[in-house]
Amino acid sequence: MIDPFQRWASVGEKPDYAGLLTFAGVPYTQDPAHLEGVDVAIVGAPMDDLVSDRPGTRFGPRAIRAASSPAGPQLETAVDAISELCVVDFGDAPVLPADPVHSHTAIEATVAQVLAAGAVPVIIGGDHSITEPDVRACAAAHGPVGLVHFDTHTDTGAEVFGVELSHGTIMRRLVEAGHVDPRRYAQVGLRGYWPGEAEFAWQAEQGITSLFMHDVRDLGIREVVRRAVEVVGPGPVFLTVDIDVLDPAFAPGTGTPEPGGMTTAELLWAVRE
Repeated sequence: MIDPFQRWASVGEKPDYAGLLTFAGVPYTQDPAHLEGVDVAIVGAPMDDLVSDRPGTRFGPRAIRAASSPAGPQLETAVDAISELCVVDFGDAPVLPADPVHSHTAIEATVAQVLAAGAVPVIIGGDHSITEPDVRACAAAHGPVGLVHFDTHTDTGAEVFGVELSHGTIMRRLVEAGHVDPRRYAQVGLRGYWPGEAEFAWQAEQGITSLFMHDVRDLGIREVVRRAVEVVGPGPVFLTVDIDVLDPAFAPGTGTPEPGGMTTAELLWAVRE
């Protein structure tokens, strides 16, 4: 285990721009044996081979680590998660460029190592297709999971541009494979022009709950989150956030920007809740 703060131990804090780059400056390891007793493990999934528009999210894990806040209490909650929990950065899954099948397998195996140690995996991507191997690993450990899914799009297409393995098909694939219980699946923040009637008809048959941006505007984020939590109910649940759920004013670099989205304040509150 490598402690990025070790060389600054005498002064009690480290400048954000110095030392080993890890999420929030937490200790780093690639050894599964070091996960014993860990509560949360950060896993990077730097791939964007399955996007249908603008690429670039392969650089996401590195950028998120660089932007992550150092340890300390979050002012609105008065909770210092890094102090309350044992958190480590488990590095990146060994993805390969231009080989999404290999990369998904590598991501699934890395997440499975975290789960086998009894820790909670927090996966940072990466295009939204990484949700498929993430959830596969969780379902292998816990059985079919509920899903809370923040996104502009449903990602329930049968294919995108004639391709079955895509960032736009993963949720359908997970439901059809039995990894996600569709009756415990809530989508939040939908808007824009895709998908179409066929996808929503399929979702209705499965019992998937869709909460649109007009629901967020009309009902408020608190009520929308309450409904989503009610849908998933008790039992294992996976939370996934596609950054394009945010309005492009807040995330202009997303691969598929769609106006009229959530604010950062709404999303941060929703995820914390």
